[in-house]
Amino acid sequence: MTDTPPTPKSGQWIRQAVDFGALLAFAAAYFITRDMIKATWVLMAASAVALAVGYLVEKRFAPLPLITGGFALIFGVMTIFFHDESLIKIKLSVQNAVLAVVLLGSLPLNRYPFKYLLGDAIKVTDEAWRGLTLRYGLYFATIAVVNELVWRTQDNDTWVKFRIAIWVAACVFGLLQIPYILKHMIKDEEPGPTSPDPGL
Repeated sequence: MTDTPPTPKSGQWIRQAVDFGALLAFAAAYFITRDMIKATWVLMAASAVALAVGYLVEKRFAPLPLITGGFALIFGVMTIFFHDESLIKIKLSVQNAVLAVVLLGSLPLNRYPFKYLLGDAIKVTDEAWRGLTLRYGLYFATIAVVNELVWRTQDNDTWVKFRIAIWVAACVFGLLQIPYILKHMIKDEEPGPTSPDPGL
């Protein structure tokens, strides 16, 4: 092994792996204990670890993981304090709804906060940032609505499985944006994964 810092691309993959590991830990804790509150303790610990690993890899707190990790910690504390498992389920709706409002609301102003959220992960034209902002804004809004329908109508087992499916859907959605990103890149470089859900 060497002491060379990981490249941004490898750093993104490391963070993706940590995030998925954290989600699996949360799901495993639930299916082992059948207790959403106990699983939430695992979620909070996993979120803290994911933030720490992200900081060690990138030497900074990346904006989007920080936002999603912060939501997980805040709603995790609320879930445990009030002993109300619905709060950890609502977290996904609130988090995605806030991101959707910010992104879609920025379009009439010709501002692209998504560019800030992704940092230096990709370098594309302003036209592409506008397109990505619209696409991800609609994605986040869809997840918020679907999550509300699922957690309010299904049991805990189904919701946890749905939560895992959302992570997979996020990765697939990110990969589907690569042709669009490549078409509008400012310089010739391969974009890394741009999952819209890097946290829990």
